[in-house]
Amino acid sequence: MNWATRALLGPGLWALAFALIYAVHGLGCARGWVLQPAPLGNLHVFTLNTLWLAALAGAIVILWRTPRGDGTGAQIARAGGWIGLASIALTLFPVMGLSSCEILPP
Repeated sequence: MNWATRALLGPGLWALAFALIYAVHGLGCARGWVLQPAPLGNLHVFTLNTLWLAALAGAIVILWRTPRGDGTGAQIARAGGWIGLASIALTLFPVMGLSSCEILPP
């Protein structure tokens, strides 16, 4: 795998995780997951937190598997991994406790 592909793994994982987490957020709101109990609160928050933690783990694996080296390509690939990890941690962090679902009584 060349350095350009490796550099895009982190941001690519962020894009995938962002789309998946917010799609599941909408699905959970539509299906009423906030009213269903789960191990850590309700099913909605539990599912979103699980996806967020899986994305963080994936970003850490990408960083761990990025080859070390002093060349420009290796440095750019490592930077892409760090960008992906920071993006996942910061932009998807609100799903840990916030939900914009509006639950209306039947």
